[in-house]
Amino acid sequence: MATLSGAKRVVIKIGSALLVDAISGDLRRDWLLGLAEDVAWLKARGTDVVLVSSGSIALGRGALGLPRTDLSLEQSQAAAAVGQIRLARAYEEALAPHGITTGQVLVTLEDSANRRRYLNSRATLAQLLSLGVVPIVNENDTVATDEIRYGDNDRLAAQVALTTGADALVLLSDVDGFYSDNPMVNPAARRFDRVDDITPEIEAMAGEGTSGLSKGGMITKLWAAKTATAGGCAMAITLGSVMRPIKALEEGAAATWFMAQGTPQLARKRWISSMKPQGKITVDAGAIAALKQGNSLLAAGVRAVEGDFGRGDPVAILGPEGHKIGQGLVAYANAEAEAILGCHSSQIEAILGYPGRTALIHRDDMAL
Repeated sequence: MATLSGAKRVVIKIGSALLVDAISGDLRRDWLLGLAEDVAWLKARGTDVVLVSSGSIALGRGALGLPRTDLSLEQSQAAAAVGQIRLARAYEEALAPHGITTGQVLVTLEDSANRRRYLNSRATLAQLLSLGVVPIVNENDTVATDEIRYGDNDRLAAQVALTTGADALVLLSDVDGFYSDNPMVNPAARRFDRVDDITPEIEAMAGEGTSGLSKGGMITKLWAAKTATAGGCAMAITLGSVMRPIKALEEGAAATWFMAQGTPQLARKRWISSMKPQGKITVDAGAIAALKQGNSLLAAGVRAVEGDFGRGDPVAILGPEGHKIGQGLVAYANAEAEAILGCHSSQIEAILGYPGRTALIHRDDMAL
């Protein structure tokens, strides 16, 4: 059975029904304090943690006295604006006693669909994690419309897991795993402890949730599992209503684990390799030696730039003889890359007029 014990980076998804009392609309503080203990426990053993949390609209709805019935888009966005402040403050107050700094990250579907925004989001989250911060990620409901929405935080959590290179994703749910049928309707439904492959038969078993606050049913959880596992990230569905759900999961609580297909790093490199290159960058022998040692590609080692590409586009990396040695996502558009080729990193700001990124292609964005 899979566990969290070997995970270096964990994404935890928290739904509105866990965080907000369905009747009063108030924050469930005791539950949140228990979750904070779990986060501190993971952090203490060296695991990076990202929280993908619903709750802003639910909290804002209560604060504004809005009805529990379906809200208009404008009402939902107003509730989110009020609730986001309360949600961020709640996590800050729960985690601060453990010496943990939090940061709020609001995203929309456009931020992952647009390559430049995706790279910006990835870089920001990577920097926060490197500083020991626990990012609190939520959909930016104050500006998102149907066309640019994830629509549920199961899908968002899977995307965040891929963006951050997480090796485990935990969906805290109102059920303790994936069942052959809806266990709230069919008492004979069987829970799967482990799913190695999401087959059409598995997909046909998915049903919808019954919570009045949560939108994500089992269908969206399966979608999240397909996304996460294809990216090298294992995913668990487990009961979230217990006081310390992550510790309970680690100690053997009922759950369904969807097994990863490879590692996040391998999956990302496969993805980069599969893209059609938009240009070519020729490097010298010294750069090739540095790349083989696991280093990023610096402008100093670049000898020629070809093609019309933008930041974040895939480009082929060629050796001095013109043979392809790899491919990567470039940090500069072609005109900027041409301007700084052969230059030391310390010269980039003087040439471009702004402090650019040190690497032309970062090692995490490269497949050799």
